[in-house]
Amino acid sequence: MFAKAILLAKLFGHISSLLLSYVCRSLSVQLSHLAYRLKLFSPPPSSAQEPLNIIIIGASFAGLFAARSIAQSLPPKSPYKVVVVEPHSHFHFTWVLPRFCVIRGQEHKAFIPYTHKFFGGNVRWIRDRVASVGRDKIRLQSDGREIPYWMLLIATGSGGPVDAENALPSRVGVDGRTEGLERLRAIQRRIEKAGRLVVVGGGAAGVELATDAKTAYPEKIVTLVHSREAVMHRFGPGLRNAALKGLTDLGVNVLVGERVVEEDAEAGFILLKSGMKIDCDYLVNCAGQRPSSGLLEELSPSSISETGHIRVKPTLQILDDMLPNIFACGDVADTGNANPNARAAFKQADIVVNNVLDVVNGKTPQRTYYPHWADGLIKLTLGLNQSISHVGDGKTELLFKAKDKEVDLGAAKAWKLLRAKPFEGEKVAAFGIDLDEAP
Repeated sequence: MFAKAILLAKLFGHISSLLLSYVCRSLSVQLSHLAYRLKLFSPPPSSAQEPLNIIIIGASFAGLFAARSIAQSLPPKSPYKVVVVEPHSHFHFTWVLPRFCVIRGQEHKAFIPYTHKFFGGNVRWIRDRVASVGRDKIRLQSDGREIPYWMLLIATGSGGPVDAENALPSRVGVDGRTEGLERLRAIQRRIEKAGRLVVVGGGAAGVELATDAKTAYPEKIVTLVHSREAVMHRFGPGLRNAALKGLTDLGVNVLVGERVVEEDAEAGFILLKSGMKIDCDYLVNCAGQRPSSGLLEELSPSSISETGHIRVKPTLQILDDMLPNIFACGDVADTGNANPNARAAFKQADIVVNNVLDVVNGKTPQRTYYPHWADGLIKLTLGLNQSISHVGDGKTELLFKAKDKEVDLGAAKAWKLLRAKPFEGEKVAAFGIDLDEAP
């Protein structure tokens, strides 16, 4: 009990330190802008004839918040221009996807409009994919246009299975909101229709989808198959046991240490490596994600790890001394996080922002990122009306059980965080224009 009290105190201390850091940086930015307006000092001189582009590839949690912070921190009339390249029409709130694969009528809340109000600074927005990255420019996929960069941040995250058709529930697998809604509704129909549902993967997505499905349709036979010896195997024994109990209490069949070696959709069964055959009307693959690091494979193959992540220095510059102006953060970066999540992405984005601003001001990047055990805090739903939150430092764990009342998992909070009005997705058009040129 004493150890848990100490851990709880450390957790609150860590959170307080982060909040203080963000407040201080925000205050520093505001004071700097006030000084510029009062002409107390001028922006650093630059001989550049063209804008110096700070390009950010990817606008999920890490890229989006890095873009906003850099744009808001740059002095007025500076030669630097923040450019975001993102293929999605809307922000995909991936945390709710397992729930919305099961429950009808909520799926529109997973697609949050990108808004001008969020950035509060000059940002050029390009809705496209990057086809390739060179030493000083990127090439767009749609028309082959090349855009030079002065600094580059790769925040492309991770993807679901190689087959984009079956990316849910980890990722949507398409860029447009309309297509994404249809994919979610299609999987809802298939889960509702299936009398015998098999979920492959015992990480958070698999556990949440399986328990949601069994809660919503208690008459179904739901089986979860996991290749490791315990569900939620990346976490401590407290969460592993709680997740298993949550599954079995609901009546989900749990098979660990097993793999699916064959699926016969027509005959309606799957075959496991042990030789066991399980009746199956529909299989949902929740197993694993791959970092989306392919853009660097040609330019800097040594920067790609065996797991497909981008190797980075503590400053989050890529591990290639020939390319000091390229950073990576979020799920795509090899930062040592055992449980990559939005919380860690925010922290890494903040490190990148400070280091980019150091370079803008003629300094060497100084801020460093090291994973902290508190970054692994997770809230795991175990059915439609209960959840368990977990944090641990490798020696001690804290578990907090809760009753959940919001079937949409509090999606409105995410909308408000991105300065979008819940839930006006039907009315807000995604922008394919330069944000700084918008009214």
